Amino acid sequence: MPSPSQASHDYPSLQGRVVIVTGGNRGLGREMALALVAHGANVTVTSQTGGESLAETARQAEALGAGEILALQGNVADWDDCRWVMDQTLARFGAVHSLINNAGRGMRLISETFNTVSTKFWEADVAAWKEIIDVNINGTFMMARAVTPHLVSRGFGKIINISTSDITMTRQGYTPYGPSKTAIEAASAAWSVELADTGVSVNVLLPGGATDTDLLPPGPDKKGADGNLLDPAIMRAPALWLCADQSNDYTGRRLIARQWKNNIDPTQAAQGTFVSPGVLGGV
Repeated sequence: MPSPSQASHDYPSLQGRVVIVTGGNRGLGREMALALVAHGANVTVTSQTGGESLAETARQAEALGAGEILALQGNVADWDDCRWVMDQTLARFGAVHSLINNAGRGMRLISETFNTVSTKFWEADVAAWKEIIDVNINGTFMMARAVTPHLVSRGFGKIINISTSDITMTRQGYTPYGPSKTAIEAASAAWSVELADTGVSVNVLLPGGATDTDLLPPGPDKKGADGNLLDPAIMRAPALWLCADQSNDYTGRRLIARQWKNNIDPTQAAQGTFVSPGVLGGV
């Protein structure tokens, strides 16, 4: 079976398609952005801090020799930055077809030992709590707000909101990160209904467990609460399908990347990852 980082299927519709990936400077965002560029998509990646990690994503994308990359420093929690990212993408590529709302802040803002020693919600730093909420919830909304009118005007588009496992949403010691993703999933379900018959879909994608990213504290014992650690490349295959024409008939869905099977037809693989959105107690 191909590894998660390998593209097991071709997606001709991705040639020249324009995708914005927020938080594309590392981790899940970088993996999804590189997979899209490798398939000929033109991708804007954003990073709040910019710097070497953003430059490295751009270098890796350019080395693929396929689609183009536009690397921008911008904060999704700033409405002016969201509009600027959209404007810069249109100026460079002429259109936007998909948005992957991946940028997020995690529990390390609350505590560097959150995954081993829980911080009670009444002990959390208020400024850190607000920043997580502002980036994860308001940032997701504002980027969607900046992009959606353009998508609707074209009669086509895809919004993919990155979430987390149900158990994380209500896990003690994981607030406000977990609840922020609950809000994103509820919003995604509502947006998919509001956008019915516009040609614009809204779906949720999550790894299905802790991934080896900077959301977890570094160290030899780096792992999630369940003791496991997934490869961030697990997001590549479902992200490609969600941005390609094969997913045109699907909206309001919740996909778990861990359940994707690379050795079958991608739409069948996607169907095998679906769970009902907004239902706690699943994966």
